[in-house]
Amino acid sequence: MANRLASATSPYLLQHAENPVDWWEWEPEAFAEARRRDAPVLLSVGYAACHWCHVMAHESFEDDATAAYLNEHFVSIKVDREERPDVDAVYMQATTSMTGHGGWPMTCVLDHDGNPFFAGTYFPDQPRHGQPSFRQVLEALTDAWRNRGDDVRRVAGTLREHLNQATASTSGALTAEVLDQAVRTLGGEFDMGAAGFGDAPKFPPSMVLEFLLRHADRTQSVGEEGSRSVVEEVAQQPSRNQPSRNQPPRNQARQMLDATCTAMSRGGLYDQLGGGFARYSVDRRWVVPHFEKMLYDNAQLLGLYARWGGPVGERVARGTADFMLRELRTPEGGFASALDADSEGVEGKFYAWTPAQLVEVLGADDGAWAARVFEVTEAGTFEHGASTLQLLADPEDAGRLADVRTRLMAARDLRVRPALDDKVVAAWNGLAISGLCDAGRLLGVEAYVAAAEAAGRLLAELHVTDGRLRRVSRGGVVGQHAGVLEDLGCVASGFLSLAQVTGDALWLERAGALLDDALDRFRAEDGGFHDTADDAEALIARPRDPGDNASPSGLSSVVQALTTYHALTGLGRYRDAAERAVATVSTLAQRAPRFAGWSLAAAEALLAGPLEIAVVGTPGPARDALEVAARRKPGAVVVVAEAGSAAIPLLEGRTEVDGRPAAYVCRAMVCDRPVTSVKDLERTLSPAH
Repeated sequence: MANRLASATSPYLLQHAENPVDWWEWEPEAFAEARRRDAPVLLSVGYAACHWCHVMAHESFEDDATAAYLNEHFVSIKVDREERPDVDAVYMQATTSMTGHGGWPMTCVLDHDGNPFFAGTYFPDQPRHGQPSFRQVLEALTDAWRNRGDDVRRVAGTLREHLNQATASTSGALTAEVLDQAVRTLGGEFDMGAAGFGDAPKFPPSMVLEFLLRHADRTQSVGEEGSRSVVEEVAQQPSRNQPSRNQPPRNQARQMLDATCTAMSRGGLYDQLGGGFARYSVDRRWVVPHFEKMLYDNAQLLGLYARWGGPVGERVARGTADFMLRELRTPEGGFASALDADSEGVEGKFYAWTPAQLVEVLGADDGAWAARVFEVTEAGTFEHGASTLQLLADPEDAGRLADVRTRLMAARDLRVRPALDDKVVAAWNGLAISGLCDAGRLLGVEAYVAAAEAAGRLLAELHVTDGRLRRVSRGGVVGQHAGVLEDLGCVASGFLSLAQVTGDALWLERAGALLDDALDRFRAEDGGFHDTADDAEALIARPRDPGDNASPSGLSSVVQALTTYHALTGLGRYRDAAERAVATVSTLAQRAPRFAGWSLAAAEALLAGPLEIAVVGTPGPARDALEVAARRKPGAVVVVAEAGSAAIPLLEGRTEVDGRPAAYVCRAMVCDRPVTSVKDLERTLSPAH
C-alpha cells in the first residue's frame, strides 16, 4: 500500500512510495503531527542515484519490523536533497558539526521546532564494524526523548545557536599574490603519482582545473621546452606549512591541469564506450568509479575539456556531449539529473566487463585485443572478476578501436540500464547550457548549441514563474520549490552563454533579471550572498556556504555571472557587486583553494579585465575561425553576431573591416584595433601583448 510519497514529483521520493514507513514530505503538517503525538521527527535525506541510500532503504525502510517501530515512535520525513538543497544544507552542517563528516543517506532526528539533537549518515540493519544497527539507534533515541528530555533540549539548543552564528568572512581582494599562493597550496595537495588532489576517494576537481587553466594562461605558464617536471619543481618549494611570498614553480598550474585532465579521461572514471564521467573514483588512480553519472559533473567537464583542447580534450568533450544528449536529455528539451550507479541491484553491472564477455561479443582475436587495450584482466580491476574499461594509451589502429567500441556499445545497450532520475534541476541545466555552448562552438557541432537553446527556452518559459525562478520540473510540470542562489547564478550564466553564441539580446535581458533578483533578495550586508532569498521558508538557520562542492556554490556562480554580465553591458554596478562578493571568499581561497575553485576562476577573469571580444561579420568559415580562436582564450567573454547587431552593448559600433569578419578585443576598458585574421587575433590575445 502506497504512503504519502505516492503524490510526490521527486523520483527519489517516489522510490520510497511503497515503503511500509509512514513517510511525510517536508511540510508544516509533519511537525504539527509530531507535536500532536509528542514524537521526535526522523529526517532522512538522500537522492535518487545514491547507492548507499538504496542499500539503507532495502535493509531498513522496506523492512516491516523497522517500519513499524518508526511509525510508532517517530514522525518520519523524507527529503530529496536535489529538490530541497536548503534543507539539505542546514542539516548537513549539523551532521558534520556533530560527527565530523557528512554524506548521504543523511539521518537526523529533530525536535518539534526542527532543531536537530542527533545526526548521522548510513546505519546498517545489523551491528557491523563497531557501528550500531539502525534499530539500536532508534531505540536509544526513543529512550532519550522519553527519559532525558533536558539533555535533548540542551543539545538541540546548542546546535541551533551554532548553526545561526554569522558565517565568518574576512574581506580581502583576491590579488595576483593570493592567486599565486592558491596554486602553491594546491601544489602541496597534488597527487604526484596519480594526478588529482588528495587521496581516495577522488572527485573530479572541475572548478579548480578551470582556475588552473586561466591562471596558466595569465601567467604564461604554458609548458616551455626544457622546463623541469612539476615533481621536481614542487619538491624544491617550502612545505605547505611554510608559506612563501614567491610565485609558484614555473608551469605548476599547467602541469597539474594537464596531468589531471589526462588521468581522469584515461581511467575508469570516464566511460570509454559511451562517454561521460562517473561521480568519483573510489581509488586514487581513477581506475574504479562510483558509477552514478551526474549532470552537474558532466556539464562542467564538457566545457572544461572543450576549452582544454587538443586531441584528447576534443575527443572527451565530444563523447561527453553525445552522452548527455543521448542519455540525459528529456522530451521537453531539458537535461535529467542523474543515472543510477546500480542496475539489477548491482553497482556497476551495466559498465563492467570480463575477458570472456569481450570474447563473446567480439570473437577471440578482437576480444583479446580489446582486453589489452582496455585493461580488462582475468583477476579483474573491479568486483567478481570484472574490470572497468580504461584507455591508458591510444592504440595505433584507430579504426579497429572505433569498430570495437561500436560493437561493445551495441552489446552493452542490451543490458538492463541504470535508472534515470528525470527531474530537471535549474542550476545544473544552466551548467549544461554553458558547457554545450562552448563545446558546440569549439568543436563546430551546431547540434550542441541547438540543444543548449532548447534547454534555455525550457528554463525561461517553464521555470520562471511570476518573475521568480523555480528549482525543478519534471515531465513539463514545474515544481513548487523556489530556486536557490546557485539556480539563479548558474541559469544566468547559461543565458549569458546563449547571448554570446547567438547574439540575441533576449538572453542578456533574461540573465539580467535573474541577477537583479539575486542582488535584491539574496545579498548579505558584507557583500556576500545567502543561499536562500530573504522571503524564503524560514528554517532553523539561513544557509550561507561560499565553498564549492561538486557543483559551484551559489556565491561563486553568481560572481561568474555578474562578471560576464558587466563585460557584455559595461554596467559598473554588476562588477562592483562581483568584486565585493568574491572578496568575502578571500580566507577560504587562501586556506582551502580546493573548495574555492570557481571563485578563484572568477578572480582570474576579474584580474584579466575580463577580456572582452566581439566577433562580427557574415556567418561563414572566416567568422567561425575568428570565433574559435577567441573562445580558446581562457576566461574571455566572447560575443558573436552579424555586423550591426547592437542590441548587446559590447557589439555596439562593431562592423566588418574591408568587407571581412573582424574581432574587436578590449581589456580594462581599453580596446585594440580590430583584426581580421586568426594570426593577428592570437597575437593580440597573447599574455605578452
